[in-house]
Amino acid sequence: MPKPSGTAARAARWARLQQLHARHGALPLAEAAAALQVSAMTIRRDLAVADAPLACLGGYVVAPLAAPPRTPHYTLEAERDQHAETKRLACRRAAQLVQAGDSLFIDCGTTMVHLAEALPPDIPLNVVCYSLNIASVLSRRPHTQLMLLGGLYHPSAATFTSDEGLTYLQRLGVNKAFISAAGVHAARGASCANFHEVPIKRAAIDSAAETILVVDDSKLGQLRPAFIAPLQRFSRIIVGGAPTAAARAAFKGIALDVAGARSSSAPLRRKATA
Repeated sequence: MPKPSGTAARAARWARLQQLHARHGALPLAEAAAALQVSAMTIRRDLAVADAPLACLGGYVVAPLAAPPRTPHYTLEAERDQHAETKRLACRRAAQLVQAGDSLFIDCGTTMVHLAEALPPDIPLNVVCYSLNIASVLSRRPHTQLMLLGGLYHPSAATFTSDEGLTYLQRLGVNKAFISAAGVHAARGASCANFHEVPIKRAAIDSAAETILVVDDSKLGQLRPAFIAPLQRFSRIIVGGAPTAAARAAFKGIALDVAGARSSSAPLRRKATA
């Protein structure tokens, strides 16, 4: 008897998941995979398509949530040209920290593209990333060993995520982790718009000997829904641009390494408290 096509097999798994969800409500991903005798990644792929009847959220199979119509949503394309010059200034300053032979983690987002482009061109490096746009830049470097974490692709941020990728990252030795954020708040720490990025960011912070937060000045004082870490977890906070007096006052007592248009090539002097 011929095996069902990929589409037919997925439809059959959808039907079985709907039965289980109707009977038990929100279903742990591991239990759903065991019930269908497939991998958790297969369930994630099945539910990632646009017309899936259910969704995978926080490790559970749940009913799909309707997105609030007026809630701003992060997309890489929309953010690409926002504050490009101040992002570039921050990343040029961050690139000054990189030395030959370093093992780096480079986070996702439009800011980190500028860091990938600003890395010293001729030195040997090992770089871990999980973003397609970052990997595209790094893949053209002749002396860089690139490690791209794979998994489910998220088009809005051009990132890949998976449990396997997270485990792989946790086993690696990283000298310096460069972390991006959509919000940097003096009391509430660093945050971002996409919840799926948080486990990878936190694993990089935990694994690295030194963790550097790299943002432009528009992120200061902002708070986004997905919490990453308190500012004390970063050994340095690099800010591109010219923070306002109000922003500087809000961060009183927290060392910010400000890379302005006149200081982008100046030596690094200030460090955030560990």
